[in-house]
Amino acid sequence: DPRENEFDIQVKNIRLLCNRNFGIGSDGILFGPIIINENQFGLRIFNPDGSEAEKSGNGIRIFTRYLWDTGLVKNEPFKVSTPGGIVTSQILDNGENVKVEMGKVSFNASDIPVLGISGEVINKELLVVGKKIKYCAATIGNPHCVVLCDDVSPGLAKELGPQIETNPIFPNRINVQLMQVLNREKIKIEIWERGAGYTLASGSSSTASAAVAYKLGLCGSDIEVVMQGGSLNITFTEDFKATMIGPVTAVYDGEIRESFFRKTK
Repeated sequence: DPRENEFDIQVKNIRLLCNRNFGIGSDGILFGPIIINENQFGLRIFNPDGSEAEKSGNGIRIFTRYLWDTGLVKNEPFKVSTPGGIVTSQILDNGENVKVEMGKVSFNASDIPVLGISGEVINKELLVVGKKIKYCAATIGNPHCVVLCDDVSPGLAKELGPQIETNPIFPNRINVQLMQVLNREKIKIEIWERGAGYTLASGSSSTASAAVAYKLGLCGSDIEVVMQGGSLNITFTEDFKATMIGPVTAVYDGEIRESFFRKTK
C-alpha cells in the first residue's frame, strides 16, 4: 500500500519478498491502491521474477478484499485500473467471495500478440519438445496459450509450460494452461504462469481457458474451472465478455523490517 509504505519497486526487492526461503513467499506483489477517485483504484501487479503483469484475476480479487478490509470500498461495484485494462469489481457474501467483470476476451493474433498468424488463434499447431501440439491463444488484458489435453497433471505443465512460455512466436512471453474438459459445465486446468512458473490457481488463466472451451463449443457459457488451488466460476456473454466469481481468504497481516531489504540473496 503506497499510502503506508515507501516501498522501492526494484526487481531485487520483489524477488526477495517473493522468495519462499529468504522472504515471505509469494506468487506476486500487488502495489496499490493508487487512488484515482472514490470509485476507482489503480493497481500494479508484479511477478516473482520482478517483471510486471498487465492483469491478474486472482490479484484483483485479493486487492478487492484488501480495499474492503481497509474500509475504502463497501458492497457496491467499483473500478480497478490495471495496465491490462479497467475492470469492475464487487464484494459478495460479506467478503468471502468477489465478483469481477474481467472484460472481453479476444482470440485475435494481433491483440495477444502471436507472430506469424493473422486472425483468430484457434486450433493452431506448435512444435514443443519434439511434439506437435494443438493450441488456442487468447487475451483478457494479458496473453494466454491454452492446450487441450485428454488428461492434465502438474508434471506435464512443468514440462511443456516453460517451453511454450518462451517460444519466439510469443514476443511478450505467454501464460500457459493445459485444459481437460470434464463435462459441459466443468473444466480442469494446470497452469504455467509467465514470470512465476507452476501456479496452483489463476483467475485470468481460468477466464482464458473457459473462453476457449466456450469458443470451441465444448462447454456452455457458465463454466466451473477446477485447479489445484481451488475452483472459480466464469460466465460469458455471447460476445465473450467474462465475469469471474471466486473466494478470497485473508491470511495474515504484519510488518516487514527495513533491514530485510539489505539482504543480498
